Amino acid sequence: MILVGRVAGAFGVKGEVRLTAFTAEPLALLDYKTLLRQDGSPGLTLSSGRPAKGGVVVRAQEVETREQAEALRGLQLFVPREALPEPDEDEFYVTDLIGLAVETAEGQAIGQVKDVRDFGAGDLLEIQPPEGPSWWLPFTRAAVPEVRMAERRIIAQPPEETE
Repeated sequence: MILVGRVAGAFGVKGEVRLTAFTAEPLALLDYKTLLRQDGSPGLTLSSGRPAKGGVVVRAQEVETREQAEALRGLQLFVPREALPEPDEDEFYVTDLIGLAVETAEGQAIGQVKDVRDFGAGDLLEIQPPEGPSWWLPFTRAAVPEVRMAERRIIAQPPEETE
């Protein structure tokens, strides 16, 4: 399951729902029609929508009142990985990085990507070394010069304090 949005709250008084979109194009959420909860159960079935500051405003079959929309605030919305379009040859989905081996340019194993997060200053890769606690690596060209999806590995330049 891929996280594509989150309910930000109600919009207006007629049961419209504000969504924060985690897609490149916020209106792409409408293409998926049915957005799921993390457990795979139905979340929202979108019938229409329009762009709004910070996301989209939608009508959903499950929501008729402002109170119902407000009660969904914070609900994370997912789609199955298969529902996403295939990325171009030199592109990938950030979620596809999870589980990749991480090594230096010289081939020394560093660990494996445990998670990918953005705490507001850009994507970070959580690296789980063979031993010890995990640590965060900025997902920048300087720190991660190569991503080799076909080989299922990442070439990284870790900060000196982790070496």
